[in-house]
Amino acid sequence: MEILYLGELAAIITSITFAVNSTLFTVAGRVVGSTVVNRVRLVAACLFLTCAHWIFLGSLWPVGVEWDRWFWLGLSGIVGLVLGDAFLFQAFLWVGPRLSMLMMSLAPIIAAATAWIFLGETLSLWQISGILITLIGIGWVVMEKNKNQLPDKENYLKGILFGLGGAAGQGLGVVLAKLGLDGSFSPISANFIRMFTAMIVIWAVTLFQKEFKNTFNKVVTNPKALWGIIGGAFSGPFLGVSLSLFALQHTSIGVASTLMALPPIFLLPVEKFIFKEKVGWGAVVGTVIAMVGVGVLFLL
Repeated sequence: MEILYLGELAAIITSITFAVNSTLFTVAGRVVGSTVVNRVRLVAACLFLTCAHWIFLGSLWPVGVEWDRWFWLGLSGIVGLVLGDAFLFQAFLWVGPRLSMLMMSLAPIIAAATAWIFLGETLSLWQISGILITLIGIGWVVMEKNKNQLPDKENYLKGILFGLGGAAGQGLGVVLAKLGLDGSFSPISANFIRMFTAMIVIWAVTLFQKEFKNTFNKVVTNPKALWGIIGGAFSGPFLGVSLSLFALQHTSIGVASTLMALPPIFLLPVEKFIFKEKVGWGAVVGTVIAMVGVGVLFLL
């Protein structure tokens, strides 16, 4: 019986790791800034993935990879991890991790719509219904939050838009990654290529902007923020992604995707007890409705 539910358990733990990941990045970002978090966590994630690649595939580096895979996976990393996560991490600071991750539940919808337009993949009536239910739930939470919470209205609205930008980056990144994952290519190698390319690009921009010293000084003088970034990189890009791949191997895509979309639920108590923010019943109901929509999108 336990073997039958290993995939489902891995998917639930994946959601927990992503909830932990977003919390740690939010805490660290409030100290050193979202840009520094994005730069440093890519370095940490690449180190973790290098170890995983060596342990599971016997090499520190993906060897014999075709150039077109590098192109699509690398482009996926730039769109999803550099641009998309830059928006997401700033949204963490403006509207908190729960609402930001709730906005990220739009990512599979954006990916599905993009695949429908550019790759010819079809959407069933049930999937369209799931999309509409998710949008209703998210809209409910946004309106509830805007009415009952106290953060600056301008930053709140910008936070919502940045959350949408993060979802768009992740959704488009998934579609681009799918083009690079054609065949039986190792997901660990694919994740490494995405992370490595994103790291090179973001640090090239950092050097161009002459921000290397400033970034280094911020993490050295704020060890708690550094450990938060390292912990977030371990729990999210490394452990979370690894568990998500395991879940996809041991249960259906629909079940795994739905269970892995639960971080906003786990972040409800985090927002209330750690970040000391009010969470109204309307926000709770809207979050649950959005999660039901994600379930309908994948399960039916």
